[in-house]
Amino acid sequence: MDEWQRARSLFQTLWGYDGFRGPQGDIIQTILQGRDLWALLPTGTGKSLCFQLPALLRSGLTVVVSPLVSLMDRQVADLRAKGLPAATLHSEVPRSQQKEVLDRLERGQLRLLYLSPETLFSQRVWSRLLRLAPQIQGLAIDEAHCLAQWGETFRPAYRRLGIARQTLEAAAQKPIPIAAFTATATPTDRSIIAQVLGLRNPARFEQSPYRANLRLQVQRCWVPAQRQWRLRRWLRDRPGQGGLIFARSRQTCEDLARNLRDRGHQTAAYHAGLPPPDRRRLEAQWVGGELPFLVCTSAFGMGIDRPDVRWIVHWHRPLIPAEYVQEIGRAGRDGQPADILLLVSEPTGWLDSTDRRLDRHFQQQTRQQIQNLGLVARRLPQEGAIAEIADQFAEGAIALSWLHALGQLDWLDPFHYKLSGQLSGQWSAAIARQARMGRSVELSMRRYGGDRGCRWRFLLQALGLPPKSANWRCGQCDRCRHTGQR
Repeated sequence: MDEWQRARSLFQTLWGYDGFRGPQGDIIQTILQGRDLWALLPTGTGKSLCFQLPALLRSGLTVVVSPLVSLMDRQVADLRAKGLPAATLHSEVPRSQQKEVLDRLERGQLRLLYLSPETLFSQRVWSRLLRLAPQIQGLAIDEAHCLAQWGETFRPAYRRLGIARQTLEAAAQKPIPIAAFTATATPTDRSIIAQVLGLRNPARFEQSPYRANLRLQVQRCWVPAQRQWRLRRWLRDRPGQGGLIFARSRQTCEDLARNLRDRGHQTAAYHAGLPPPDRRRLEAQWVGGELPFLVCTSAFGMGIDRPDVRWIVHWHRPLIPAEYVQEIGRAGRDGQPADILLLVSEPTGWLDSTDRRLDRHFQQQTRQQIQNLGLVARRLPQEGAIAEIADQFAEGAIALSWLHALGQLDWLDPFHYKLSGQLSGQWSAAIARQARMGRSVELSMRRYGGDRGCRWRFLLQALGLPPKSANWRCGQCDRCRHTGQR
């Protein structure tokens, strides 16, 4: 039996399906051939299977880099339930269990090891992977859009994944392919991901994130009280249905959840500020239906799978279209219709200033961060250790990440850097220019609320994806239903 026949047989035995969906089969064959790969696939199309199955067919180790604990835990739990050799390491894993995983790694008993970028670069993990590099068959980057969206702000370790591959290859004395997967990425995001990872002539698989069962609508709020009223009416019309309410701040989540509980709803606030045991408990209660809906920040969602989510509400406008498409993709995974609502302030911002105040807050944060990065950058030595810079400066690691993004810094290895030129005042102007580019992306979400055309068409164009035809409309959103377009 050749490798491809074994893949189909293992797929049927462990996952219970007769055939692959969409491009799954081609992606699996590409990974088995040892090529770099880029896959942009809609939420719910089985991206994780595409790197899990090849890992199980081959001897050696596949390292999966993943952004969230919940995402890693769910995938590893599913694999272990099938009796498969997979494990994860992160800050919430007890020390005794971490030691057990590391021992299994040393003995070659794992096929899949899930790590966050930060855990990958921890000394106890990296030193072992470097020693075991000849056994590494490949790297899989799950939710790769996080590299582009978070790598220059609060997850700077993402910017070192490319040099990690190069260093492991040098130790292994062989090529180590990378496969990057995500559901949403703009053309700029795709370029950043390819450049940082150093993808080499990658095979590309791209599908539109459009899902016909998601019915999009926007409701304008002329005064703050109307936002509350619209949400209450929305919930009244959907009793007991599974859903999510997204908000952009932890405090808003807490306040809104409290208000809804006072009105008799079973719900809770979910955000990254909660202790890990509380987050895991809320995830389980929501997935199990004990809590019909949660009020959450963007910290919730990736890796938490509930197929019967019938609605999603955004209390605040998301920052960027890619984030919005990612979050609404958590609804309707069973293929049944799901309703998507975005609440926006009236255009002037005078009667309902909710959106305008939030925009100003985040813009002020960005300006302050740029100023802080400028101060740090001017004091950086020409070369040095990343850990020492991070200890010396509050935003030292982020400053290095920005400089790498601007082409003014090279990684010598995953733990050391060298400035590629003499820093001057031009770098801060370049950072400001990059920040303005980010703000222009944010502006597209403002335009989304007032645009008169098809909602899905607008989002696909914002992601750099062409519509199916020149006159294509989804036929399901509030704009299409109002105008009778199809």
